Amino acid sequence: MPPTPQPAPLSLTVRPSAPALAPLIGAMGYTEARFAHAAELALPTGGAQLLVNLDRDALTSTPLRGAGRSTGGAAVHGPSTGPAVIDPAQQSAVVWVAFRPAGLSPFLAVPVGEVRDELAGLGELWGADGAVLRERLLEAVADGGPRAGLRTLETALLERARAPLAPAPAIRRAALLLDRGTPVAEVADRLGWTPRRLARRCADELGVPPKRYARVRRLQRLLRRVNAGQSPPDWAALAADCGYHDQAHLIHEFRALAGITPGAYAPRSPREGNHVPLPG
Repeated sequence: MPPTPQPAPLSLTVRPSAPALAPLIGAMGYTEARFAHAAELALPTGGAQLLVNLDRDALTSTPLRGAGRSTGGAAVHGPSTGPAVIDPAQQSAVVWVAFRPAGLSPFLAVPVGEVRDELAGLGELWGADGAVLRERLLEAVADGGPRAGLRTLETALLERARAPLAPAPAIRRAALLLDRGTPVAEVADRLGWTPRRLARRCADELGVPPKRYARVRRLQRLLRRVNAGQSPPDWAALAADCGYHDQAHLIHEFRALAGITPGAYAPRSPREGNHVPLPG
């Protein structure tokens, strides 16, 4: 028998409409999709997400090195610095928020570093408000569709946010410089900070120490280049262009941060470069 055709995915991505959320949230959206593969690798970005599984009241994430984590269907995934195995079935109907660097901080009562690489249930983080958010979104989507669900999520985020509602300018600049490949010592010099102060502020507000953040963001620069290309990657040229010492350094860093070799990298699509289906 021929394989059962998969339904066409539905994907809606928007910027937050509330001006107060714009400095904190890069994008938010609603996705419906079905996948043939049973597991996939989620690659690190250094950023944090809020996830709400509307299909089932469960979310899981299993780092390649470490114990798996399970929560109810609404959770925050802290800034990611390593690869994790996730279940694509949990993405069949999901509402998500991608936070800007340091943008998660106003929504937590603890430093962002305490949820680094963690899947933390919203009930643990927000109490009763987090525990009922999934039900609020289910009702909103059932009554008014995905856009109504996203409006409800914006309202919930505004209810939870604590002042100040924008990352400190210095930490935003640090994140930008690190993202561009500026050496950590030079970032500290430009800000007029000691290396220790930079490390502390990045760990508390970005959620990731600066050297680790710089390594992960360099990997992301590399993945963007790979997925924008129309021909097989020239890894030696990419190593030089993306800030690696040489091709051997690129391969070592790719394995360390993505859990696979560059040659094994085959994402779901060029637009979904951080999702790599795993063989059955």
